[in-house]
Amino acid sequence: MDASVVGIRLASGVVTPLVKKLFRGEGAGAGLVDRPVRISSYVSLREQRTLSRDDLRRLADKLVAEALRAPGEPPLPPGEETGVAAALAVTLHSLGDLALEDAQAVEMGPRAFAAALRGAAPPTGLGRDAELFHDELLVTTCLHILQFFTTRSTYIPAALVQSAHRQAETIAKIDALLARIPRQDGRDAEFERTYLAYLATRHNTLTIFGLDLAPGSARWPLDLAYVSLEATPRRAGGDGSAPIPAQDPAHSPAPVRTEDVLASEPRVLLRGEAGSGKTTLIQWLAVSTARDEPEGGLVPFVLPLRSLSRYAERLPAPEDFLVATALKGRSPEGWESRVMDAGRGLILVDGIDEIPEDERGRARDWLSDLLTAYPGNRWLVTSRPSAVRQDWLATEKFAELTLSPMNRADVAGFVTRWHRAAEAGEELRDQLLTSLATKPELARLATNPLLCGLICALHRERHGFLPSGRKELYTAALSMLLHRRDRERDLRLPELAEEPQLQLLQRLAYWLIRNGRTQISRKRAEELIAAALPAVPAAQVLGEAPAVLRHFLERTGLLRAPTEDTLEFVHRTFQDFLGARAGLDEGGLGELTRHADDDQWEDVIRMAVAQGRPHDRAAIIGDLLVRDSDRSVLLALASLEYAAELDPGLRQDVHKAALRLIPPKNEEAARALGRIGPLVLELLPSGGKTVRVSHLSVIAAVETGAEAVGYLAGYCHHPSERIRETLTRVWERFDMEHYAAEVLARMVPPPGDLSITRDAELTALTGFTGPPGLHVHQSVSRDALTRFLARQPVAGLGLLNFAGGTDAEFLRGQASLRWLDIRGWPELRDLGALQGLPLEVVTLDLGNDVPLGPALASWPRLRVLTLGRGHGPWSFADFSPEARLEMVDVADAAPDLAGLGRHTSLRSLWLGDTWRPRGEAAWAELSALENLEEIAVHTAALAGLASYAHLPSLRTIMIHEDQASNSTLRSQVAHSFPQAALKPVTEAFLDAYEA
Repeated sequence: MDASVVGIRLASGVVTPLVKKLFRGEGAGAGLVDRPVRISSYVSLREQRTLSRDDLRRLADKLVAEALRAPGEPPLPPGEETGVAAALAVTLHSLGDLALEDAQAVEMGPRAFAAALRGAAPPTGLGRDAELFHDELLVTTCLHILQFFTTRSTYIPAALVQSAHRQAETIAKIDALLARIPRQDGRDAEFERTYLAYLATRHNTLTIFGLDLAPGSARWPLDLAYVSLEATPRRAGGDGSAPIPAQDPAHSPAPVRTEDVLASEPRVLLRGEAGSGKTTLIQWLAVSTARDEPEGGLVPFVLPLRSLSRYAERLPAPEDFLVATALKGRSPEGWESRVMDAGRGLILVDGIDEIPEDERGRARDWLSDLLTAYPGNRWLVTSRPSAVRQDWLATEKFAELTLSPMNRADVAGFVTRWHRAAEAGEELRDQLLTSLATKPELARLATNPLLCGLICALHRERHGFLPSGRKELYTAALSMLLHRRDRERDLRLPELAEEPQLQLLQRLAYWLIRNGRTQISRKRAEELIAAALPAVPAAQVLGEAPAVLRHFLERTGLLRAPTEDTLEFVHRTFQDFLGARAGLDEGGLGELTRHADDDQWEDVIRMAVAQGRPHDRAAIIGDLLVRDSDRSVLLALASLEYAAELDPGLRQDVHKAALRLIPPKNEEAARALGRIGPLVLELLPSGGKTVRVSHLSVIAAVETGAEAVGYLAGYCHHPSERIRETLTRVWERFDMEHYAAEVLARMVPPPGDLSITRDAELTALTGFTGPPGLHVHQSVSRDALTRFLARQPVAGLGLLNFAGGTDAEFLRGQASLRWLDIRGWPELRDLGALQGLPLEVVTLDLGNDVPLGPALASWPRLRVLTLGRGHGPWSFADFSPEARLEMVDVADAAPDLAGLGRHTSLRSLWLGDTWRPRGEAAWAELSALENLEEIAVHTAALAGLASYAHLPSLRTIMIHEDQASNSTLRSQVAHSFPQAALKPVTEAFLDAYEA
């Protein structure tokens, strides 16, 4: 039997009148005076006896008869209709026995209500099919009964009152519960304020070598110490490097300031050499975020891997992120996970290179698991350049950036800040700045904050005398920190020479290097010192091993204690330098070179060459050549800089071996090669056989430092735009005036895309072989730009977020100006000075409503126009009759096409995603463009384009929303434009990027 037939046949128009007979007339109100209304109180057959048993049987007969009117096979055997009707009458009679409220019955639903009726009635005594028919018929009848209840005037107010009672009871229970348990979000917010205040204080100081702000202190406020540096994104290409986003497909990605590395990319892997500022950047991001983010904003988590993995422990899940802080165990349970689930985490993972190489795969898996479990947060991971392979986190969508060496302006800023904090005086500061500007060998050392700090400290201590090499610089720094500081400050401490201290410290350093660690337990450090003390009796003047270790911690500034039971060198550079010294003392040259392919030993090996005797250097470099891996050969080449004395034949062997690495294979290899230093310039080709070889050679030369200017000048006439763009982009990394005179001023043709970020750069530009093209950033003043344009004509000018007043008078009469790109100048109100200029390419995204019509009419040479959002009125009729437009991009507008048809030279037209045709005239204007090859429209305009536009030259149709999957629409487009490809606008951008 098909039970659905029962429900279908019992239509409301038939059943409702029968159901009404079961109940007496309704009363008024909600039934609140005495008690809630029960079903039994208004069933007709119980109270008023208006419905007899015979009436009830006749009602049941009608219900059964109506249910059996369905066509097809009868659901009951012949003769069983009477039994079903009798049983149904008995079951319905049990309505008078129910003590339910009508609202309760409605809440139960028809099947549960029918089951309640069956439970109150005697057994039916029917056969299987008859009983099934009876039960389904009862359910359907109950459905109509409940519907009837909801229409009674007493039901609605009673149900509302009942609902209100239930809500009040629930609220009271919740209030009682909340009174006993504090609100979680309140505890979260309170702890978050505590945590952010802790971060802002905990990470707001730096160690500055040789600078004491108070007795026994070498801490510098971060606000004074932080220097904004640059980081260079990796360029996309066929060299194995991962693609990175780029605003302009024609150019390499521009460097970004370090504090902005997470502004456009939520996941960043930042590479940098030792001392380049990676940890300082971590601190800056943590402190600035903790201070400046509004409540409920980003929450930083600083995760120094050297601490978290020092005993090969499991890397932390979010609930353990605070394990290395003083707030361990104080956060509300699950707070860290709630922050991460909300996407508010700023996870700062410091030092992938500072954990052993065999543990880095585990660290990557740990990162991957966190990224999968907690998407939507921001992540910064730092590493030395060679510690992990290229694309190590590319599958996790990490952008890769590399910290650039400090340029002259960065160094000058650091030196000025250092001397202000040290109260060293302007005379000493100016003397050091002069030395840095006039001594190339000193300038080559000042490439990162660590080395700059050492140079400043030594310059002050030695009253202007400075060492000339890296080895000498580190040796002098150790002497200052270990011995001379306390002696010259007249501290009454036991006299201990430098050498005994170095002997003990180098044992700690070598143990750390051998074990692939940067931290050591205090107990293990004491054991190492205790074992060495009998061989270093001079150090026993300080006492036993704990007293010696305490002296190193409190007096030298070389060791520090990040936690109560762990120690580390104040910087990895000192660990490597002292570890190399220990390796030489122990005669372990073979152990050094066996680790040539381990990035953690790279600086150790170079420092061993610097400190070794001639036969030590020869043995190390010779062994590196025997190993003959690319990395070992590069390391041998890099070590030549530190080999003051070396057999000329061995030096020549190194050069020969290095030739197989030149030219470099890709951009990363070029940078690695260039970081070896100026000696690479002797090996680089003066002119590559191909553009690719030349470009990679230029990249390598840039990395070598200041002495590369002469080499780079050899490419001033190179025709490759890629090489010219690289020469233009890197000028801030050199002395500006020198580079401008030797490279930029000699480029033929002159630079077409020179980035200007401050007024001093405009002053440094003294001449060109022709009018250059400039991109001026918002920090450049109108006065400086006006002075520059008065003496130097330009072919192109880009203004980015320019704050240049209300007019553009400084551009009036610029007869050489061919392109103009303004992106953001909200104060501009008058374009009068632009009228009559010989502009051919114009991009305007002004951010205001200044009228464009008069300017458009005055540009007879205009070929390309791009209009962004926020501009004043204009039309296609405004263009000069002499203009020969080739490309118009108004993708952010919905213009009227009146006047468009006369521009028959137009080949590309990008209409906005809000543009819709305004009648047949629009299609007529379009159809007049007989040379149009590409057009961009919204999908909604696609059908009209195919039906009404006649464009025989059309080859590409771009759509703002890819909704043209309708086969009929695609067929229509293909029929109208058989030679045109249909693609989304995003795909068109990708094609342009790849091109």
